[in-house]
Amino acid sequence: MARLFGTDGVRGIANRDLNCELAFKIGAVGAFVLTNEVHSPRILIGMDTRRSGPMLAAALTAGICSVGGDVLNVGVLPTPALAYLVRLYEADAAVMISASHNPMEYNGIKWFDGRGFKLSDEIEDRIEAMIQSGEPTPRPEGREVGTVIPAPRAARDYRDYLVSKSTGRFDGLKVVLDCANGATSYIAKQVFERLGAEVIATFCEPDGTNINDDCGSTHPESLQQKVVAAGADIGFAFDGDADRLISCDEHGNIVDGDQAMGILALHMQKKGTLKNNTLVITVMSNLGLKKRMGQAGIHIAETKVGDRYVLENMLENGHAIGGEQSGHIILLEHNSTGDGMMSAIALLNVVADEKKPLSALANEIPEFPQVLVNVTVENEAKAAAMADEELAAKKEEIERAMNGDGRVLIRASGTEPLMRIMLEGRDEKEILGYALELAHILVRKHKGKIKA
Repeated sequence: MARLFGTDGVRGIANRDLNCELAFKIGAVGAFVLTNEVHSPRILIGMDTRRSGPMLAAALTAGICSVGGDVLNVGVLPTPALAYLVRLYEADAAVMISASHNPMEYNGIKWFDGRGFKLSDEIEDRIEAMIQSGEPTPRPEGREVGTVIPAPRAARDYRDYLVSKSTGRFDGLKVVLDCANGATSYIAKQVFERLGAEVIATFCEPDGTNINDDCGSTHPESLQQKVVAAGADIGFAFDGDADRLISCDEHGNIVDGDQAMGILALHMQKKGTLKNNTLVITVMSNLGLKKRMGQAGIHIAETKVGDRYVLENMLENGHAIGGEQSGHIILLEHNSTGDGMMSAIALLNVVADEKKPLSALANEIPEFPQVLVNVTVENEAKAAAMADEELAAKKEEIERAMNGDGRVLIRASGTEPLMRIMLEGRDEKEILGYALELAHILVRKHKGKIKA
């Protein structure tokens, strides 16, 4: 059987890969493994705006209650809200139902422990082993059966927290928001208006099927157009569960996670809050960011792809900021996971404090040309593709041709049936050609299909 947990929880097509029976088991076993020494554990459940969310929440809730756990249903909220609220409410764990930036037919389940951290590989392995072995969980009766507790203050508590963490106000700034028809749809506008900004909120009318549909952090084109048309100062696009952020400046130019991290790290260094003078990034981050941080004397710690691995490094070494090019930015003094709205507030604080437009701040972080080619490869074939000797030989040949002036990264997605081929160098046309050479090997030998 394929591994149940990917790099960000359990994810798949709702009601097929991730059905109610599996959700029930994840709820029951997860509650048992995480809280088996707690009597009547209390577990938060939240979700994004997908049509399948309530269905999976009902199954998860049944599983948790069946082992004696009580569920606090916080409704539609961002993933980082769960990470914060589990601490605020002194709950034992939290579960977020979301497939993040994926299309609406996907959904996912990810657990947080009582401190608001995603589960370690070790704990996920224990949950998975119990599910796959069919090992029974306790079945209390009578008064020991769990129940559901409403949490009517949850959205307000999270909004209040975001507002409280801003170091200043944004009076006079016009901000465009793209809420991806997702988890920020009902709260984002209020947060930025309370901080003084003039807000134009778009894609905040979820209907269960339009989450991430040509909008949000993976489709920022309409945000760019809206910022320019409205004469706005800045634009922010969140993904479906709002744990990542992609920004654009007043000219409509994209500011990705790498540039945002660079801006924040330089500002934190200036303010004396950049712990260990270090920024934590992944192997996908741009060479331009690394070079600029080196010029500023900021150390780089590099991890494999996945915000969970960035967080592990931060916790182990006491670093304050880290993240991914895709827009996951972890500001550990504020939250225990990537938080798109918190990152947006932090960027606005830099804009206000430095009295510079985002374009000027982003220009401080150069970007080398980078191309990413995604090739659809079935999950069962990804291991063989990664071990393909012809693919490895071609990669080495390309790296020799680039002569140290670029790099090649080939990796299997942890959440989708994809192989990702990323090249970085000085000539975009050249590296695109190299990327397609590698992609065609996957097409020819592993039934791959280049994804548009």
